[in-house]
Order: sequence, then C-alpha cells, then structure tokens
Amino acid sequence: MPTRDRLLAALVALCWGLNFPAIHLSLEQFPPFFLVALRFALIAVPTLLLVPRPTAPWRWIGLYGLGFGVLQFVFLYLAMSSGMPTGLASLVLQSSAPFTVVLAGVFLRERITARQGVGILLAVAGLGGIAWHRAGLDGGAALVPVLLTLCGGLGWAIGNLGNRRAVQAQPGEPFRLMLWMSVVPPLPLLALSLAVEGPARIARSFQGLGSTQGLLALGGLLFTVVVATLVGSGLWTVLMGRHPSSTVAPFSMLVPVVGIGASWLLLRERTSVTELAWGALVIGGVLLGSTRRRQTTSAVAIAATPSPRPVSPSPSVVVAETLTGAPAAADSAASASARR
Repeated sequence: MPTRDRLLAALVALCWGLNFPAIHLSLEQFPPFFLVALRFALIAVPTLLLVPRPTAPWRWIGLYGLGFGVLQFVFLYLAMSSGMPTGLASLVLQSSAPFTVVLAGVFLRERITARQGVGILLAVAGLGGIAWHRAGLDGGAALVPVLLTLCGGLGWAIGNLGNRRAVQAQPGEPFRLMLWMSVVPPLPLLALSLAVEGPARIARSFQGLGSTQGLLALGGLLFTVVVATLVGSGLWTVLMGRHPSSTVAPFSMLVPVVGIGASWLLLRERTSVTELAWGALVIGGVLLGSTRRRQTTSAVAIAATPSPRPVSPSPSVVVAETLTGAPAAADSAASASARR
C-alpha cells in the first residue's frame, strides 16, 4: 500500500476513534436503535433525492448496508447503552479485522498467509482475554456488552465483504456506493426501534434538546454523520476498492488507540491495566498479520538489473516489483487485476 493510502487509512482511524465519545454523548439523549436509524436517515434522504444510484449490483450494496450499517451499529450502540465502556468498545469492535481476513479467505478466496494466521490467533487470544476479564466483573454482567460488541465487529466484517464485491463489480464510484449503502439501514432500524423502544421513548428523546446534554447529543450526532460516516466511511470505501480486504482492514486497529485516549481525555474514563495489556496483544496480532517480510537484497538486485532486450519479466522480477510497488512492465495491468 503506498504512503498516501496509509495516511488516508490513519485519517480514517482518527475519525472513527473520535466517533466513540461522540456516540456516547448521543446515547445520553437518544435510545440506541432510534439513534442508528436517525444517523443513517440524515444521509439517506438527501442521497435518494440528489445522488444517482450506483451501477453495482443491489445484492452487494444491500450486503454492505446490512453488515456495516445495520448489524455493526445495532450491536455496538446496544452494547454501549448497556454499559460497555467507550474506550473498550473502540478496542473490541476491531475484532472486525480478524473477522474480515477470515471471511475474505473463505468467501472471496483471498489467500491467508502463515503470518496472517499467527496474527489472527494472537488477536483472538487478546479478545478472549478481555472477555475472560470482563466475565469476572459484576457477577458476569459485564461480559454481555463485550459479546454484543464482538457481534458488531462481525457485522462490520460482513459489510467489508459487500463493500469490496460492490467496488469490484463497478469500480470508480466508491463514494456514491457509500452514500447508497446508507439507504439500507433507516427503515429496518426504525421498525426495530418502534417495536423494542416504543413511540413514547422515542418522543421523550426529543425533549430538552436545548439543554447542555441535548446540544452535546446533537453535536455527537452531527460528528457521526459528517465526519465518521461521510468522511471516514467514504475514504474506507475507496481504500477497500484499491487494495485487498486483508490489507486495509488491519488499519482499523489504530482506532482503539484514538478511542481510548479520547475517552480518557474527554470523558475521564479509564481502562484497566489488564484490559490494556490484552488490547495490546490484539493490536500486536493484527499488526503482525498486516505486515509483509522485507524483500531480500538479491531480489532487489535482480529487479534492478536492466534487460539487454525486451523480454517477458521472469517470475522473480515480477515478485520483486510487486513487493516494491514498481510497475511490472507490460504485465502491470494483468498482475493488478489478478491481485484483486
């Protein structure tokens, strides 16, 4: 992945990390299912009126919206409203990274290397450690929000697969795809909110919007819509279209660094040393799985040796050029297509 795209992925992590304190503020005012419906409705309405529909198949747009928009946020918002600490939620939700690598290997036939396999095992061990620690708190009640957040991570991973398949089917319109993904969640989530939370609770959430709590909730909602969804998810869609899922997804592991730090600074929320230690294992595992070994010096020398006549590049040259990011002569387009 080129440096420019790495910086874009880091910007997404910043947007999404700050998103967790914003969600916390919004949940102080609105019930969770209605809040998710409201979040996506604010994007879906202008999208339906102003943005042409992408030409990608509806099944992939629907899978993207179902996983990323519905399943991820239903479970995440429910977990946070049930007592999941904000910073810890930003960490556990990154279970989407190993989930994505595994699902991409099974359904998209993306190869899982031994290095990625070890990284996944370390990340899963860290998540298991967090779950074990939380199971010992409050008679086990603290475990339920962790499990709900893990379900949200699985939903995010499912959305990643739909995202990638949609972009592969119709490249060149990732931002439009992200906007139309937002059309999927509002109606089912509004129906879920009416059935579970009830009209009375929804109506009460609109009272006191002029108070400090109400204004902070509206500010948090605005941040999730504009910064986290439009900016963050838009860039994420672009990156998922340019690179394999297993390459992009691990950058989400930067999100908890921002989320835990922001929750500590803004909400005075502390994460226990035990949870931080297990969290470090999660991040380390995913970082291990997302990095490649450096090429050998001999491979570089072979790649740099000029050919006395135009010939097809040898396999060693193609491999070396692929690792360095240099074009593989006449085979560059074909190799890029194959990597997708």
